[in-house]
Amino acid sequence: MRFLFSWLKQRRKSIYFFLISFLILACMFALYHFPLTAVLYPFLLCGLIGAIFAAVDLSRTRKIHRQLIQQAEIPAESMAFPPAQTIIEADYQAVLSRLEAQMKALSAETDARYTDMMDYYTVWVHQIKTPIASMRLTLSGEDSSLSRRLLEDLQRIEQYVEMVLAFLRLDSDSTDYVIRACDLDPMIRAVLKKLRLQFISRRLTLSYEPLLFSVVTDEKWFSFVLEQLLSNALKYTPAGTIRISMETPGVLCICDTGIGIAPEDLPRIFEKGYTGYNGRTDKAASGLGLYLCKQVCDRLGHPISVESALNRGTTVRIDLHRDKCIVE
Repeated sequence: MRFLFSWLKQRRKSIYFFLISFLILACMFALYHFPLTAVLYPFLLCGLIGAIFAAVDLSRTRKIHRQLIQQAEIPAESMAFPPAQTIIEADYQAVLSRLEAQMKALSAETDARYTDMMDYYTVWVHQIKTPIASMRLTLSGEDSSLSRRLLEDLQRIEQYVEMVLAFLRLDSDSTDYVIRACDLDPMIRAVLKKLRLQFISRRLTLSYEPLLFSVVTDEKWFSFVLEQLLSNALKYTPAGTIRISMETPGVLCICDTGIGIAPEDLPRIFEKGYTGYNGRTDKAASGLGLYLCKQVCDRLGHPISVESALNRGTTVRIDLHRDKCIVE
């Protein structure tokens, strides 16, 4: 019915012209005192012919309408316009074809720039890791408060470098997700080993016992999430305990007794660039850590949630179950 009303509105000029023509003829015939049937019969005949043309036009318009609706549901590169019936339709198709060509050119240019940027930062990451490794090797031969502090700073630099690379690779078509069954404990221990100096310098207590759980995930990307979450816990826990446990089978919990998150900030903590009250206190906060964790977890199929209270700590939960997975 909606389509019929739209079609009538589109053809209203033709309908008005037909009705006005009939009224003019009726007035002329009335002035010359012709019988009413002399006007009625031609009008009915013209009306019948007009109705046939209108039905054909309505059918053709409905067919094109359905074809365009179907085209809207398929990828842009597979679209094909119905044959143009009028010069206006041909003009519209020509304009759309030019816009499509411009969009393809713009997309190709954007892809090329993105590829160049990815190549540059990939090379940059590998190059920056060389002096970092050299400094780490130099400092590893010393055991002093200064060397430990410098090693901790180097670890933060490495983490920021990995964040840059993860941010750039997140939406890349070439992101290498390798989904397979992985033991959770080796991943946790590897991350804790990287962050051990921060635990020692802050004198924080770690509560962790082997979880003996296997998760279907991408080991590299899930380790990245663990490192980000534990780094956040370390950053915002000036004293107390960080606990890693399995709350229920398949739900990993990372809890801390830190400063917590304000209630008004909780709904937005996964937004890109949002730092909230804690970020305004810590000027070095970028607002990317939890955003990256959320994006990676969504791609891996692991729902993530955060529960927190000011001055009471924060609990992050990751559901390690997957409805669908591809084991490689």
